[in-house]
Amino acid sequence: MSPAPRGVVNAFTIDVEDYFQVSAFAPYIARSDWDARECRVARNVGQILDMLARHNTRATFFTLGWIAQRYPQLVKDIAAAGHEVASHGYGHERVSDLSEADFEQDVLRTKALLEDLSGRPVLGYRAPSFSIGGGNLWALDVLARTGHRYSSSIYPIQHDHYGMPDAPRFKYRTRPGLVEVPPTTLRLMNRNLPSSGGGYFRLFPYALSRWMLQQVNAREQQSAVFYFHPWEIDPDQPRVQGIDWKSGFRHYVNLGQMAGRLDRLLADFEWGRMDEIFLRDEPAVSTPEVAFA
Repeated sequence: MSPAPRGVVNAFTIDVEDYFQVSAFAPYIARSDWDARECRVARNVGQILDMLARHNTRATFFTLGWIAQRYPQLVKDIAAAGHEVASHGYGHERVSDLSEADFEQDVLRTKALLEDLSGRPVLGYRAPSFSIGGGNLWALDVLARTGHRYSSSIYPIQHDHYGMPDAPRFKYRTRPGLVEVPPTTLRLMNRNLPSSGGGYFRLFPYALSRWMLQQVNAREQQSAVFYFHPWEIDPDQPRVQGIDWKSGFRHYVNLGQMAGRLDRLLADFEWGRMDEIFLRDEPAVSTPEVAFA
């Protein structure tokens, strides 16, 4: 199969969190125990930075404030390599579990921390577990008034933990000065199929994932948004005991193949940063095009 058509640049994004911080493990790992866990994120992000350098690719790192506070040099290294530092919130709390006031405090705290370490404005935000949807669209108002320029938090799929399947599939304005850039889906048989990475990229054959991204680039002439986590390239991470079968399968399936697949993906497509792809033609303040409540 031929590589993707040249000229369409896709966004390569990394959600910087560690294995014990994923939402599926929340019932099994208390937040108060995080500091006692072996943290492997710095090592894994270092490998990702090396991989990106080999492919001469710049990416966006949606970074937890919890990680940045404990590994400040990691944020500095990401920024120094020319990558975008964006926000993933402070402690990986789902937006749907927060009040509006608590969410605003969370994003302001994280934004200030990341900007201080990177020396650059933080323009982007991605909600933990894509936890902005129909029930909490007030979060978009918070992001707009706290100086964020884009969100990548509303996943237009049906999923047992998140998703807003009727939301637009590609970039759209939601509030003055704020655009939503959804994770990529492929429209097939009247359904949006997840085509943007994460566990699906580990589960699906690589050829299928590549084909779906090619369809978005060639047929729809749209830039794709791909995401993954540093723990997904780490098959030697400590195993969490006592978890349910579904969570264990989703988390651990094909971890050993992930680094090789990412290498192929970086070679098969053109990649860049979220801000440089999706904010290039956006004014600082714009009129909303999608009137969500």
